[in-house]
Amino acid sequence: MSKLMIVAGAASGFVSVAAGAFGAHALKERLAPDLLAVFETGARYQMYHALALVLIGLVGLQVRSGLLNASGYAMIAGTVLFSGSLYVLALSGVRWLGAITPLGGLAFLAGWVLLAIAAARS
Repeated sequence: MSKLMIVAGAASGFVSVAAGAFGAHALKERLAPDLLAVFETGARYQMYHALALVLIGLVGLQVRSGLLNASGYAMIAGTVLFSGSLYVLALSGVRWLGAITPLGGLAFLAGWVLLAIAAARS
């Protein structure tokens, strides 16, 4: 699982950088400022959690922990739900997608709590 977390984190970091560049260059003139800010928030949170996934994977190479794995999966789910919903909302303007975003936020929070518990127990 550790290698999977590292690969997922690296891939997510790549997508985050690409999304940030896309937002800064291609979308700057096409999106309203509020929607551009939404898109940028998605990219920023994706990068934070991409780095966390790499960290989880690296720690997992040394320590076997189901909680650590669960933390990584929660952060992956958070990225898809939180950042993904913000990207789609910004690009489509469909506001109801904002209702999905808090579920991603909860997954992020769960991931951090699971990481803390895993660290405390190791």
